[in-house]
Amino acid sequence: MRLMQVGAMLFALGGAAVGQDQPPKVEAPKAAEIKVPAGFTKVATVEGITEYKLKNGLRLLLLQDASQPKVTVNNTIFVGSRHEGYGETGMAHLLEHMVFKGCPKFTDVPKAIRDHGAITFNGTTWLDRTNYYCTFPSNDDNLEFGIELEADRMANSFIKREDLVSEFTVVRNEFESGENSPERILSQRMVATAFEWHNYGKSTIGNKTDIERVPIDNLKAFYKKYYRPDNAMLIVAGAFDPSKALALVDKHFGGLKNPEEPLPKTYTEEPAQDGERQVILRRVGKVGATGVVYHIPAAAHPDFPAVEVLEATLTDAPSGRVYKALVESKKASAIAGNAYALHDPGFIEIGVTTEPKDTEVARETLINTLEKLSDQPITKEEVDRAKQNLLKGRERALTNSQRFAIELSDWASSGDWRLFFVHRDRVEKVTAEDVNRVAKTYLLRSNRTVGIYIPTEKSERAEVPAAPAIATLVDNYKGRAAVAQGEVFDPTPENIEQRVKRGTIGEGMQYAALAKKTRGEIVTMTMNIRVGNAESLAGKNAAFDFVGDLMMRGTKTKTRQQINDELSKLGAVLSITTDGDAKIGVVDVSLTAKKKDLPAALAIMNEILREPSFPEKEFEVLKRQAIDQLEQGKTEPVVLARTALMRKMMPYDKTDVRYLPTMDEAAERLKTVTLDNVKKLYAEQLGSGAGEVAIVGDFDTEATIKQLDGILKGWKSAVAYKRIEKPYKPTVGSTETINTPDKANALYLAGMTTEVSDSDPDYAALAIGNFLLGEAPLSSRISNRIRGKDGLSYGAGSNISASPVEKTGVMILFAITNPKNLDKVDAAMSEEVSKFLKEGVSASELEDAKKAWIAAKKGDRTNDRALAAQLSGALYAKRDMRYYDNLEKKMEQVQPGDVKAAFDKLVDQKRLVIIKAGDVKKGDEENKKDEKKKQEKKDEKKSDK
Repeated sequence: MRLMQVGAMLFALGGAAVGQDQPPKVEAPKAAEIKVPAGFTKVATVEGITEYKLKNGLRLLLLQDASQPKVTVNNTIFVGSRHEGYGETGMAHLLEHMVFKGCPKFTDVPKAIRDHGAITFNGTTWLDRTNYYCTFPSNDDNLEFGIELEADRMANSFIKREDLVSEFTVVRNEFESGENSPERILSQRMVATAFEWHNYGKSTIGNKTDIERVPIDNLKAFYKKYYRPDNAMLIVAGAFDPSKALALVDKHFGGLKNPEEPLPKTYTEEPAQDGERQVILRRVGKVGATGVVYHIPAAAHPDFPAVEVLEATLTDAPSGRVYKALVESKKASAIAGNAYALHDPGFIEIGVTTEPKDTEVARETLINTLEKLSDQPITKEEVDRAKQNLLKGRERALTNSQRFAIELSDWASSGDWRLFFVHRDRVEKVTAEDVNRVAKTYLLRSNRTVGIYIPTEKSERAEVPAAPAIATLVDNYKGRAAVAQGEVFDPTPENIEQRVKRGTIGEGMQYAALAKKTRGEIVTMTMNIRVGNAESLAGKNAAFDFVGDLMMRGTKTKTRQQINDELSKLGAVLSITTDGDAKIGVVDVSLTAKKKDLPAALAIMNEILREPSFPEKEFEVLKRQAIDQLEQGKTEPVVLARTALMRKMMPYDKTDVRYLPTMDEAAERLKTVTLDNVKKLYAEQLGSGAGEVAIVGDFDTEATIKQLDGILKGWKSAVAYKRIEKPYKPTVGSTETINTPDKANALYLAGMTTEVSDSDPDYAALAIGNFLLGEAPLSSRISNRIRGKDGLSYGAGSNISASPVEKTGVMILFAITNPKNLDKVDAAMSEEVSKFLKEGVSASELEDAKKAWIAAKKGDRTNDRALAAQLSGALYAKRDMRYYDNLEKKMEQVQPGDVKAAFDKLVDQKRLVIIKAGDVKKGDEENKKDEKKKQEKKDEKKSDK
């Protein structure tokens, strides 16, 4: 049982699909003349992105993408933990939370965002910047709302004392959630030790006491100091009229003024490290870890691209030097690394997960591999492979305007947004000589911070150069041709239904194909291969777990590395996964490629599906990783709580294929499974007799379907597929507490089954009711109470899912919190659910929610991957897009009484299974101390009287 798969088991939805005419030819819109208001100055245009500057200093980037009817407004404030002074750690992040608390024009920011049908929204804080983004269905009203919101909260956020009182507890809870991961804390300790003076050594989340004690006046002063037009960059990306965007930005931002005080600049430089430093971390856990940190130049420095390529040659699987030295040699189960692109000289970090008994060996092997590269220099082949992968990622970023708009925040905070393109050009020119030179320059023991102490005999220094003048890099930079534009596409169920083509290929698999022009000519495919049945797969859960990963790791003619290299050259992303517990009997295949490269990518997929070699070496690596992951989960509150809840919601006999094992049982299953078990399962049960394929994007429908049919034809299984049923079983209410020592964050989890399918008459009322109860981001009843009012949790809410093929639904309630607040969360959750069941919802509340829910569903369909999944799910459920059209129409008709009736019928609070997991003993001790302090204060008051 993989830990990352546990959460997916809680929520299982279906989805649908019939055949139609060829899609009409739709040309991408031609660029109209842009009207630039007088207050703007045009700065530069690079590859389809244009920068303007307002008189007050605000920078504006416009990125048009008509291929998907959505628009992203992203506001970047150039303030992060780098800018915080003594006693101010975590202040930039705390402000990120506070600006969601309201401003004069939008007193309830989350609700205002929700009511405009936001597809996604968030705020993030990093070392060099803070950013806020919202993505909406594209229309003039949403465009103006997004711009007006960012202007008002940048200049006029309330930053009220009463909001701070509740929010600092939420931020502290977020802080505590990070404290649960020893690997994360080890990373923080190493970075803090590596930087003696520069604020990069300070975690963005901040110091716990600073978070708790920050005076409101100090926070307001910090806000006024940095939240100003001349310290911000607004990005508008997606389908919008640039003339209207410019006019709206001028309207809402043009009148904003900067403070009289000049914008403060940071000036601290970290001196060269003159000897290796070490950190020892002692915390509860099962799996050991070690790691190293080295100082490197800033993102703008010419050495940085070579450093990034160096990191990739070291950590990429399976060819990376560190991967081979540690994972292949069985000295470690996993590695991870990153070379951070920062405004000032930063750091490269590599971490290793291993058995506690192997930590010392892993540390020595890691250091020897890194600091003795001169004995076996990095080769041209390794450099070319790493460059190909890095450049593929940057090319993919250009095709997703929403993600790219957010990524530009980081490059802008490194000095200028155009560094994205400058860096890409530099990576293309990196040679093996460059990589070996920077390795020799920066991977020195005197420049190293390691998780375990190592004595030194002599001093060595790595002089890290300062960042160059940015203007010399970006002035007059023109870039290349802009990314190919897509067509204007309205993602309504009706329009999708008119364009989609359906049929059968292979030995019985259904397909749904939707061809349309996309930005960057990208096509996305999802395939569900359905195999076996309850009898044939019984006892084979663990073996099935390995099938997908192993198929990707070698064929009869290609090694894992050759597969990765060929996909990388094509710029394609292919994954094949199997889950032996949550989705036993389903092989999930996902492919993304460019139109011109799709045939070649499908040919690689064909070989992987039909001719896997199941290499023994890779099987042993996967097995060790899975066992280590399970061992690690035995001390994690989230994993233990989810497992406990699902076991009570899925009560099957141990011999049943649907039985969910305990952590120990799952580990035993993994230890006993053999490679022959996996090979036999594949040979006997996999085939193309049942399943679904959905393709969305820019492709030749006839040629692609013909190629897929050829891939799947003749692939027959000796075992007939039959859906593994999961009939409704009512839960029995209970409460369980799981103690996890030394874990600062706890999880409250509750769930129940309910007898409903997603086609039942009650489903629409049930879904919109849950949206109001706990699903709407930051504006649901549960979130408003537990996070907003009580300040007990960083994240709290609820989820209701229903099967498309049987009357089985699941309701989940959740909240993360401090262990000492578990009982308070339990009480608050119980009160809110009870109040909801008793009083129902108001008419005005319901109308706002229905508009937001429908807009969000439309927004989901603007994502081609999500749309492909919906089309695939619809095929499985034997329905077409009219189901979703009808559901939205039903939703529009739902009345408050319908919500009340649906919840009365389907939700019984007494049947909730409640799980509380965390350091309960420590929480109880803290509560006793708090009570003692309260009593002492009472006694002092009596004494004074």
